[in-house]
Amino acid sequence: MSENGQATVTEVSRLELFFDLVFVFTITQFTTVLEQRPSLTGVYQAAVMLAIVWWMYGGYAWLTNLVPPDRGARRAAMVAGMISYLVLALAIPDAFEGKGLEFGLAYLLVVLVHGGLFTVSTEVRLSTIYRGFFPVNIAFALMVVAGGALGGDGQYALWTLAAVSAWISPHLIADQSRLLGAHHFVERHALVVLVAIGESVVAVGIGANAHGVDAGTLVTIAFGMVISAGLWWAYFGVGDDELRQRGFVEAITAGRRLVALGAFGLVFVAVLGGVVAVAAGLQHAIAHPGHEVSAAQALYLGGGVALFVLADQLSRRAMLMGVRPSRMLIAAAAVATAPVGVWLAGGAQEALLAAVVVTGFWLESRAPFEAKAV
Repeated sequence: MSENGQATVTEVSRLELFFDLVFVFTITQFTTVLEQRPSLTGVYQAAVMLAIVWWMYGGYAWLTNLVPPDRGARRAAMVAGMISYLVLALAIPDAFEGKGLEFGLAYLLVVLVHGGLFTVSTEVRLSTIYRGFFPVNIAFALMVVAGGALGGDGQYALWTLAAVSAWISPHLIADQSRLLGAHHFVERHALVVLVAIGESVVAVGIGANAHGVDAGTLVTIAFGMVISAGLWWAYFGVGDDELRQRGFVEAITAGRRLVALGAFGLVFVAVLGGVVAVAAGLQHAIAHPGHEVSAAQALYLGGGVALFVLADQLSRRAMLMGVRPSRMLIAAAAVATAPVGVWLAGGAQEALLAAVVVTGFWLESRAPFEAKAV
């Protein structure tokens, strides 16, 4: 630990990146949920499951920040966690259609592996802190298992309760954000955003597979890639990683409570949810560019971009980085493209949204925002 209470600077390990690549398969599965159920029901199911899953992803980000996977036993346990996440991901598309128990049991194993690694930490302070929280995570996981076994209304009720309870729980204990190493923590979340955005690129490819490679398909692919690149630019920009690291430290130093939770907690459910929605919207728009889309599918595309942009701004705000007014305008314009998809065609909405992204960020670059952590 450094003198200011921050953990020493460490790089994200290759094993953690491998873990994230496995975890992002779950993002792909949430896209499947939205595609299969283009309705409020599908959105709610995906949102509840993503909130539950991201709670424990955050737990693993804390784990590897404080207990590096630098020993054989720890690495083996991380691989066990990956396997558990993979099984959980396989159950996601039908978790509310009979696969809820499989989802719950895999989630329980994710929690057990995580807790085991924390409680055997050689640093007494860390193991003591987590021993008090381990039973709480087990309780949340058992609620998920019980809900999956019940199915129906009981599943909706218990899974919603588990998600809400999990994200409320940090407010009931002492804040431990000061223990974290900012460099590693910020980089770890940036990498999962990067590989998640890759899901929108995969969606472009899947949608294009529905057609031969002709001029029209190439145009829709280009527009899809522009939109995906817009998500990348919105999050990473120029020098944004360094600003986040500095902002994270400054917010903690300034005494802001629950900085890690505010910047990378529930708000990241919205960040990833935006990527999931964009991927679902792109896949359909590129597969059927000349056809009208449903209101839900049109909102996946335009609303997904808006959700991603707005959630990112909330994350920055938690780190005292300020909010870019131009991003609010980009988000509003993205949502406004939805009627084009409903009334004209998905391809037309995709083209307009690409134009919104390019124009919005170009205009923003003409009047740079001083995003300083204060």
